[in-house]
Order: sequence, then structure tokens, then C-alpha cells
Amino acid sequence: MLRRMENASPDLAAMSFEDALRALEDMVRKLESGEVPLDQSIMLYERGEALRKHCQTRLDAASARIEKIVTGTGGEAAGTQPFDPESGR
Repeated sequence: MLRRMENASPDLAAMSFEDALRALEDMVRKLESGEVPLDQSIMLYERGEALRKHCQTRLDAASARIEKIVTGTGGEAAGTQPFDPESGR
């Protein structure tokens, strides 16, 4: 059973952020249900941690790209500045 689940999991590098997040949310629901056997729970937890790291890496990359995109008043690129996720600027 464990091997089948591992083989059914797509390669993390090929997963989009949204796909990885959906898979992570599904794993959390399964773990929270309390109906998963211990061995499978451990496997799900390990896979979930890998998915969490993948999502964080994708978010960090997106944030870095946003920092690079700053437009001047005429619409041309005017430089870079850090993205502030709290203010949205």
C-alpha cells in the first residue's frame, strides 16, 4: 500500500504551486480524520512536509520576481524594490 501511494505521487519539481497546495490540503484532511493507519500517517506526514517545502520555495521565487518588477510613471521599468506582502506593495 505504501509503495503504491509513493509511486502514484507526481514528482514535486513538476508540480505547480496550486497542485502541490491541493495535495497538501488533501493530506491534512486525511491525517485529521484519524482514520488513516499509523504507517500510512507517517508516509503522508513525510510527503506533506516535502509538499510544504515545495510550496514555500515556489512562493519565495514568486516574491523574488515581484521584487524585480517595479514600473515608473510612464510604464517603463524603473528599478526594483522589495515586495511588502502586508501592504500589497
